[in-house]
Amino acid sequence: MSDPLRPDAVVDAPFAETLAERYLVYALSTITARSLPDVRDGLKPVHRRLLWAMRLLRLSPDQAFKKCARVVGDVIGRYHPHGDQAVYDALVRLAQDFALRYPLIEGQGNFGSIDGDGAAAMRYTEARLTRAAMLMMDGVDEATVPFRPTYNGEEEEPEVLPAAFPNLLANGAQGIAVGMATAIPPHNLAELVAAADRLLENPDATVAELVALVPGPDLPTGGVIVEPLAARIEAYATGRGAFRLRARWQVEEQGRGTWVAVVTEIPFGVPKARLVEQIAALLADRKLPLVDDLHDESDAAVRLVIVPRARSVPPEALMESLFRQSDLEIRLPLNLNVLDAQRTPRVMSLKEALLAWLEHRRIVLTRRAGHRLARIADRLEIVDGYLRAFLDLDEVIRTIREEDDPAPVLMARFALSERQAEAILNLRLRALRRLEEEELVQERTRLLDERARLEALLASPAEQTQALRAELAGLAADYGPTTPLGRRRTDFADTPPPVDAIRVEAVVPREPLTVILSAKGWIRSARGHADLSHPSQLRFKEGDELFAWFHAHTTDRILVLSSGGRSFALAAHALPGGRGFGEALSLLVDWPAGEAVAAALPFRPGQLLLLAASDGRGFLAPADALLAETRKGRQVMSLKAGARLLVVRPVADTHDHAAFIGQNRKLLVVPLAEIPRQERGQGVILQRYRDGGLADATTLHWADGLSWPLGGATGRIRTEADLSPWRGARGTAGRMAPAGFPRDNRFRAPSAA
Repeated sequence: MSDPLRPDAVVDAPFAETLAERYLVYALSTITARSLPDVRDGLKPVHRRLLWAMRLLRLSPDQAFKKCARVVGDVIGRYHPHGDQAVYDALVRLAQDFALRYPLIEGQGNFGSIDGDGAAAMRYTEARLTRAAMLMMDGVDEATVPFRPTYNGEEEEPEVLPAAFPNLLANGAQGIAVGMATAIPPHNLAELVAAADRLLENPDATVAELVALVPGPDLPTGGVIVEPLAARIEAYATGRGAFRLRARWQVEEQGRGTWVAVVTEIPFGVPKARLVEQIAALLADRKLPLVDDLHDESDAAVRLVIVPRARSVPPEALMESLFRQSDLEIRLPLNLNVLDAQRTPRVMSLKEALLAWLEHRRIVLTRRAGHRLARIADRLEIVDGYLRAFLDLDEVIRTIREEDDPAPVLMARFALSERQAEAILNLRLRALRRLEEEELVQERTRLLDERARLEALLASPAEQTQALRAELAGLAADYGPTTPLGRRRTDFADTPPPVDAIRVEAVVPREPLTVILSAKGWIRSARGHADLSHPSQLRFKEGDELFAWFHAHTTDRILVLSSGGRSFALAAHALPGGRGFGEALSLLVDWPAGEAVAAALPFRPGQLLLLAASDGRGFLAPADALLAETRKGRQVMSLKAGARLLVVRPVADTHDHAAFIGQNRKLLVVPLAEIPRQERGQGVILQRYRDGGLADATTLHWADGLSWPLGGATGRIRTEADLSPWRGARGTAGRMAPAGFPRDNRFRAPSAA
């Protein structure tokens, strides 16, 4: 016996080429034998083997159930040498009425739920085939499809099933292969039959004509498709696209003007339990200001009750906020990537997929007719032999009684074939009645008529087309729109117009509150407009202190800017209460690591703000440009290395000048007209410094002068009425501040608004 580890047994080959060769084999196996369905029967090998094994176990719809463990054992032992759990998962999916539009397996026991629960172990569940599965295998024993040896060569299995209905599109398919994937949603069988019939009538029918018959997917879980017709036609024409699918909902009146929104159908493939958790998380994160609560009242049917924050909330606006942020609306993908009749993967259009199925059915029809013709020929040979024997029964009986080997004698006497002679010798005596002869004559007539009909069918494509249309008519009768299984479950609606953003005032009562922000970025609110000019009663974490406080209302948005020039917006009504230390800004928004709080103030639409950095650069920005709608905020000011955003001051309508004080105590007053207005950027030089940088900035009305409080408890205010000595051009250094100006170089802007 040779040793593969001997040096002369080792094959020296380039690593890249060897890896590519073996990976190609793996990729090909994954694509053709695992992940992509066959366009003819819409099945992957594991599903096909499951149905075939259950058929051999005689698990037809009129027979008793058998344990799924028995089915899985047969499949992995005889046809599919893979893990038992993978095979069982495939079986479970074929039995789930919320996963397949037309289940191919009928399950008994726990086969999972729309909540996302898994099925019970295979030893506890039982299964049998459905009528749809029997249609998939109708004629499989009549030489309609090719067979191949199983993996161990002991048995045979069908390469493809006859597929008497378009399973690929009716039940859909999902799969991820190597470098390609497939995603085909389920469709309505009656609509597919109508489209197939149209193609048989007119093979040149356009995709737009087919979409008029197959307007879109028909999901087992229902829902509403709001994709425009043009987009659906484009998706079906190219084989790639997506459909916008929404949950079905309705308004239920609760009396006294109150109402709730009730979701009765959720999008296909979305586990209900995960959806409920997702909406609950959005509520906890205060991202659904229009929603007050969510109740899951589902039993066998889906029922999610959504409670609005106020009766004045428009139901459409409430649901739009949920559609935008949760899986109550999804994009249902379409990727018609399948294996064609030559086992080649390619993306097909709706028309190509239906034509491929119809061509497969035509081949099945002709093979079935050819098989039947062979059976008729065999039977006619026997019947003709019987009829010849009946012409002289006495001679036949005498020959059988007297001859040691009567077969050759009969063959010579009556011009019989060997098969005919053997059939006569095996004939029972009771079959020699006159009545039996009459029945044989009738049978021969029937066989000849059937042979003529089948030969005409094989010779005429038009006859084949009529036969296929008759099959489709039978399918339409069994799965028509009036039947429980055939009724369309997914409806269509026009693309909803954009709903205007609902103002918070419509759902949140306007109440006064006081916003408190600490130097380390902890924010909270207190009810009412409190006076915190002496904030000794406020508590902060150790090492923290008050940064700013101001008055606002519950309907306000709060702007918070970081030292890095990024702006964030918070809903005032969603701020934590005044008890405790509040919450860190990093929990409410994506606060930049290592940056400090630069400013906080209530948002006022149309207001103008003065932004100034520590290096003396800045500009005037509209407050609307600072309003960010996402957790990431908005970068407003671009800073040079080492600089930080230092001042954000509202500009009153009457203000016409800005004042800047440097760390060198030099004061500069410039007209606001010299400061540019822009939404974002680096700005211009407001004040120039030789040493240090900006200490503070404010805006003022020239005629009112500049005021600041004197030290001590007297509360006296000093006003410098004539600011002419400090007035200068933007970008100059300024002059020393007037006597008595605060030592900390701060203008002492009012703390409360």
